[in-house]
This record gives sequence, structure tokens and C-alpha cells, in this order.
Amino acid sequence: MHPPVPTDLDDVVVRVRRGDPSGFRRLVDQTSAPLVRMVARLVGDASRAEDLVQESYVKAYRAMINGSFDQRAHVRTWLYRIAVNTAIDELRRPRRDRVDAAEPTAADHADARLALHEVAGWMADLPPEQRAALVLSAFEGHSNREIADILGCSEGAVEQRLVRARATLRHKQEVS
Repeated sequence: MHPPVPTDLDDVVVRVRRGDPSGFRRLVDQTSAPLVRMVARLVGDASRAEDLVQESYVKAYRAMINGSFDQRAHVRTWLYRIAVNTAIDELRRPRRDRVDAAEPTAADHADARLALHEVAGWMADLPPEQRAALVLSAFEGHSNREIADILGCSEGAVEQRLVRARATLRHKQEVS
């Protein structure tokens, strides 16, 4: 992991440990929309994503209070890691225990909805680690270094996950 460069959120941990809830509120305000968007792309359900992000915030708050967050990473990167891991845990649960992906509703054209549904199905078939790397790269625009920090792995592992995910998606596209 790379040493963090101070950000405007780095004082959140100190403020939370002092009992100042405004610090955590600022963290939530600045990160909730992108976290929900990212987790929704991972789990395929926006309302479930909101629940998982809330669960992630609870985990983060507890870690700040009990001192288990050592601040070796940026607060934002650390929070993304918690959210991705929470989503991956959700994806690993047996399907009967979790909400399945809903039909896409944003597209107005029937062919576009069908294509989006097909891609969502392909994404759902990817192993959780590959899906996380692909969402963070293709949809969220993170660099491989940032993804490695978020997922807690090497850049080489990120590259390998991306190559495998893309190869799987290409193969699914060819056979459909």
C-alpha cells in the first residue's frame, strides 16, 4: 500500500474519536452517492446497495471509535475497501439469501433494456473479485493502483482480474 497524501477527510478520524459527529457526517455527505452507485453496480440492486453502504458506514464508524483504523490509507480509500468487501460478502451469500438483480429501468428503448439486462447477467456471473475490479475500473474510473489499494491486493492481481473478467465477458458476447 502506498503512503497516503493528506486529504480534506483525513481529520474525520480525529474528530470522530473526539466525539464530534460532524466529521463523520461530512464523510457520509462526500462519499455516499459514489459508494451507492459503485455498490449498486456490484450487486445489481440500488436499494440493496443503499443498505450495504449503510452497513459499511457502521463498520467504518466502529473502526474509527475503537481505533482499529490505523490511517495507513486515505479515509476515502479505506471506506471504499469496506464497501467493496461488504458487497463481495453479499455476492458470496447463496442466492436465496440475497436480493437478485432487478430489471434495468433507465433505458427507454426495448433493445437497450435487453442489452443492459444481458450485460448485467454476464456481470453477475463473474467472480466477485473480478466484478469488483471491473466496476472500479470501467465504471468508476479508478486506476489500477487505486483499485489495488481498495481491494487490498497488488496491481498485478488487479490487472489479472481485469484481463480475466474482460475475457469472460468477450466470450459470453461471442456465444450469445
